[in-house]
Amino acid sequence: MIKFSDATKHYFLGAVGGAVVLAMVTSSWDLMLTPAAAERLAKTRADAAVAQALAPFCVERFRSQNDASAKLAELKKLDEYQQAAFIEKGNWATTPGSSAPNSGAAKACAEMLMKAK
Repeated sequence: MIKFSDATKHYFLGAVGGAVVLAMVTSSWDLMLTPAAAERLAKTRADAAVAQALAPFCVERFRSQNDASAKLAELKKLDEYQQAAFIEKGNWATTPGSSAPNSGAAKACAEMLMKAK
């Protein structure tokens, strides 16, 4: 069996402890990601980017209807979660060629409509 001096043991334990702390910090700050975590993060960011890109088209479709001011008044009476559902139900967040509305775009669209005067 190999004998280590007390100083060597302390250095070794310090290095192991430092490695554990470094791994914890880098994983909690997203400095080091597993492939699955990186894939989830990329999908989340891509979905958010698509929603932000589609929101202006949704707003334009909403405003181009005949009774847009009445619908806007109806939208303003709803809470934040109901607003996105209202936009989805009206099919303003549905892109051509798709069968379902984009929920992220509906939420962003409702936010843009609420901020506009």
